Amino acid sequence: MDKVRAIVRIANTDLDGNKKVYYALRKIKGVSFMFSSAICNLTDLDKNKKVGILSDKEIKDIEDVISNPKKFPKWMLNRRKDYETGEDFHIIGSKLKLTKEFDIKRLKKVKSYRGMRHAFGLPVRGQKTRSHFRHGRSVGVQKKKIKQQKAGKKSGGEK
Repeated sequence: MDKVRAIVRIANTDLDGNKKVYYALRKIKGVSFMFSSAICNLTDLDKNKKVGILSDKEIKDIEDVISNPKKFPKWMLNRRKDYETGEDFHIIGSKLKLTKEFDIKRLKKVKSYRGMRHAFGLPVRGQKTRSHFRHGRSVGVQKKKIKQQKAGKKSGGEK
């Protein structure tokens, strides 16, 4: 038997060889817990097996399933009814990030409601704005520094 590899490369992602297959596959961008479980079931791999112990054939099988998920139900894919082609497929890695950015740019260009919410940095999916999404700025609340400056100007102007 081969020695345990510390790093295994699957789908252009370095995975820790000491982790179990089920958890390690989730480190690939675009592979969720359900997708990881389905990959293990389709390739007949033990989910608790370490990634560093996998043979080259098993790694190749995993990559084939990730790149061509034809046996998966449609609801498991992350790109259903693509805007341009209308097809269902699954995107992983850096291509996922690019596709998401292009989708948001398209929404902004068309000036849809969602696109405008993205452009203004507001919550897109119907959340309230009064008490959340205040990272980086305050809405309707004055910060302590500003209050002190205003108080200083008022007291200086009265004398």
